[in-house]
Amino acid sequence: METDRIILRPWLDSDAETLFKYASDPEVGPRAGWPPHKSVEESLQIIRTIFNNDHIWAIVLKETGEPIGCIGYYTCGESNVSIGENDAEPGYWVARPYWNQGICTEALRLLIDYCFNVKGFDTLWSDFFVDNPASGRVMEKCGFRDTGKINYCSHLYQGDSRPVKIMRLAKK
Repeated sequence: METDRIILRPWLDSDAETLFKYASDPEVGPRAGWPPHKSVEESLQIIRTIFNNDHIWAIVLKETGEPIGCIGYYTCGESNVSIGENDAEPGYWVARPYWNQGICTEALRLLIDYCFNVKGFDTLWSDFFVDNPASGRVMEKCGFRDTGKINYCSHLYQGDSRPVKIMRLAKK
């Protein structure tokens, strides 16, 4: 999957140093619900375990070939929120040097198209920490609407004390 600026591709072991460079930033992970990475070895382990599947991709900047973020989806049973059997929950993050450049919006639009037109999901659900409204704006730009529900996600980093707002996008 790609646009003029980005490619979504599987994570590679060789991405570990770059992942660590961006995922060790204390401003990045906590906004998305995970702790900053502490070592290149930890980043490599995450690539080999959490990212090693068919529904999580590196967001790669075409200009440099460098992975600058991550995007993927979770299905029923994996999701932060209660979703149906034919629903999915997208999630994403991008490195701080690339914030406010529309990259997450581009990547999410690619993922939405894939989820609806390739995977055949009926509804996409997403959430964002209320103290990270920029993530919610990305969702709104891509057509997600506020459900009015607030949740706490205890399995997310700092999720017991930080509420998330739940968003929804139905297939047209």
